[in-house]
Amino acid sequence: MSQNEAAVSLRGITKYFGSVAANENINLDIKRGEILSLLGENGSGKTTLMNMLSGIYYPDAGKIFIDGKEVTIRSPKDAFDLGIGMVHQHFKLIDVFSAAENIILGLDGKLNIKEATQKIREICEKYDFKVDPEKKIFDMSVSEKQTVEIVKVLFRGADILILDEPTAVLTPQETETLFKVMRNMKADGKAIVIITHKLNEVEEISDRVGILRHGKFIGDLVTEETNAQEMTDMMVGHAVTLNIDNPLPVNPRKRMVIEHLSVVDEEGISKLKDVSFTMNSGEILGIAGISGCGQKELLMAIAGLQPVQEGSIRYIHKSGEEEELIGKHPRDISDLGIKLSYVPEDRLGMGLVGSMDISDNMMLRSYRNGPSRFFTNTKAPHKLAEEIVEELQVSTPGIGTPVRKLSGGNVQKVLVGREISSSPRVLMTAYAVRGLDINSSYTIYELINKQKQKGTAVLFVGEDLDVLLELCDRILVLCGGEVSGIVDGRTTTKNEIGMLMTRKGGEKQ
Repeated sequence: MSQNEAAVSLRGITKYFGSVAANENINLDIKRGEILSLLGENGSGKTTLMNMLSGIYYPDAGKIFIDGKEVTIRSPKDAFDLGIGMVHQHFKLIDVFSAAENIILGLDGKLNIKEATQKIREICEKYDFKVDPEKKIFDMSVSEKQTVEIVKVLFRGADILILDEPTAVLTPQETETLFKVMRNMKADGKAIVIITHKLNEVEEISDRVGILRHGKFIGDLVTEETNAQEMTDMMVGHAVTLNIDNPLPVNPRKRMVIEHLSVVDEEGISKLKDVSFTMNSGEILGIAGISGCGQKELLMAIAGLQPVQEGSIRYIHKSGEEEELIGKHPRDISDLGIKLSYVPEDRLGMGLVGSMDISDNMMLRSYRNGPSRFFTNTKAPHKLAEEIVEELQVSTPGIGTPVRKLSGGNVQKVLVGREISSSPRVLMTAYAVRGLDINSSYTIYELINKQKQKGTAVLFVGEDLDVLLELCDRILVLCGGEVSGIVDGRTTTKNEIGMLMTRKGGEKQ
């Protein structure tokens, strides 16, 4: 079959969850020797559609054709038998097993680990994967674990691959390595679908873009014939201006002073070294740096969740009185109005309880504010849940829906919206828009700017340098746990920040 012919044809695919149409009458072709980007706002039905192709869900209506032949896919095994493999956002690996053991786990017949290891090495060499088949999963980085998942589906014979948000937790260098592998697989005739919200990556890696909106297929575009603005407009249904409002700070005053802060992890490895800076009211201070250079430890230390080796973290009250935070309980720090919104790799692993509904997750921040120790106030969390669902356009049947039933992006809106809505005096937010679509991201930026205009001191950790330049008043750059520079967000450049990201101990301003 020609590489340009459809490996997969979806016709009239429809899927309902209760009364909500996750997908409605979808018609889409996926071709061999092509990388197709699937775009859409959070909750638009991208992952649901691919879950039907990979056997996780079964469509309520419609037909699936593989190489022109109608097929029925009722399980992941059916999908594998048809050469379809999906790599999900949350990896399905057993930590104490090796890469090879995870790859062959669940296969039928007598398994020979030696032969399997040799076959894995051949796959890695063919596509330029970097993974050790004998290495334990718990010793691997996120990118290595992802590589194991991709090799696992190739080992099982997949030539139609679906990658769901594959770069969400990768560094720029790891992303480029993944893209190199994807190009090698494309050259080998594989049909590849990538679900992503990062438009710059869509432009870089894909040949064609399919766009979903509110569960419906809007159309597809040849990537080299379109641009980010057109794709965004099609996703949202109206023009979205890709400009972030960044008003000048009004009467900024010192809110927090961090001096000579040093942090080591449980293994004695230095994570932060002699970090000093000031946070001001009514200002957004951005944190830039390569992934893993101390951003997480910095925020956790300020929030009282990370032991500090030495240094000082002082909070300045409205009266001007300074209060040392090191040694305080995290709850006491939060009660001062210092809020942390950290979006982890696993959104449900930190901050939200998946089995609880949206309203009850709001209560996790306010349950101690009830009329007595035996009763809690349920009205305020209920109202807050309704406001977040409306303002952030959370796609859900209702606020009584368990959070685990929401899409990843909608889970994130609930998590970030809860912290931003708590009227903090200091708001620390890390990766607030990780995995969110353009429209949702800009809604979050607007909410952060509103907090700034109320006089909140905002510490913003982001992955996108363009956003940092547009959103932040000042940008602190970390390199290897040290401050390599603090620059003016309005006058600096991506090149200057990039240089500081690779240079330790630069001049501090």
